[in-house]
Amino acid sequence: MTGSAPLSPLRPASGAWQEGVSPPGRRRWATPEKPLPLESGGELPGVRLAYETWGRPAPDGSNAVLVLHALTGDSHAAGPAGPGHPTPGWWDRLIGPGRALDPDRWFIVAPNVLGGCQGSTGPSSFRPDGRGRWGGAFPRLTQRDQVTAEAELADALGIGAWALVIGGSMGGMRALEWAVSFPHRTRALLLLACPAAAGAEQIAWANVQVGAIRADPGWRGGHYHDAPPGHGPHTGLGLARRLAQVTYRTEAELQARFGRSPQGDGRYQVESYLDHHAEKLVRRFDAGSYVTLTEAMNTHDIGRGRGGTAAALRRVTAPTLVAGIDTDRLYPLSQQTELATGIPGADHVRVIESPHGHDGFLIETDQVTPLIRELTGD
Repeated sequence: MTGSAPLSPLRPASGAWQEGVSPPGRRRWATPEKPLPLESGGELPGVRLAYETWGRPAPDGSNAVLVLHALTGDSHAAGPAGPGHPTPGWWDRLIGPGRALDPDRWFIVAPNVLGGCQGSTGPSSFRPDGRGRWGGAFPRLTQRDQVTAEAELADALGIGAWALVIGGSMGGMRALEWAVSFPHRTRALLLLACPAAAGAEQIAWANVQVGAIRADPGWRGGHYHDAPPGHGPHTGLGLARRLAQVTYRTEAELQARFGRSPQGDGRYQVESYLDHHAEKLVRRFDAGSYVTLTEAMNTHDIGRGRGGTAAALRRVTAPTLVAGIDTDRLYPLSQQTELATGIPGADHVRVIESPHGHDGFLIETDQVTPLIRELTGD
């Protein structure tokens, strides 16, 4: 790609966490005994979900909180970077003593989504039949499949119902699916920057990103995980990240931060910004998981098979807050308004003000904190 940074031969073929190679860090694992039934009609054998916890469960299990991450997140929602965790916790300012989710009161559980690459079963995982890694043979998943796996995690932890389910973006999609699929197990719900269904423009952005990965010669039909360093689909994954990063932020922010400022090498500063985010993702994420999770997000439609969106939203019985970001161009406020209007008792959409666009749900924790406290009574 013209003007892009040269590929480093030290890049691993995949940035996935690898059992026996990568330190476990704070991860724990849940392993259901039976294959996971998939919405497509098949089964996924040998499922494992990696997760992290903070705090201790109450004797009656009434203080459990489920925190669900977005596309390239993982179970490491809080805590510093370190062995097994290449980045600090993505919601570190919300989880901890004295914070909105205080481990002294709450038992906080953050799983790595099914299909991910940071300890949970996904394309980079070894197949249970000994035939190598799943790679391109990994089955297509839906958001409902992922929530079914998370329900089995809750069973393994002895959690009959969550005091609160919270998520943003892709995590918000799954949080909504929890409240519709398992209303009796969802006692309170916080939805951030997510829709009732993936829209045409969101599917279009996803199509371009997935297409960039699959067009990379290093993709090899998804069977690249055992390739030597420097020979994975780095260019395609990097392009996907660059495009996604633009949709996550705003024109005004990019203009204010970078404008047309050049660099000494004749390129613009905003190009280096995109390169930086691409390089970081290539080294900590897996291209196969990016494809799997992006396509699962495209399947998100809370009304599918339930009589439509309005009928599905009426299934939600939990006290609910719906919040969107005023500058979000990926999941605009109109989509959160639809949720707030359709969910019984959700009243009006709460607006998070941010110059940062969609990423505001991760950045504006001072505005997310009172939403959590409103639902938890703190």
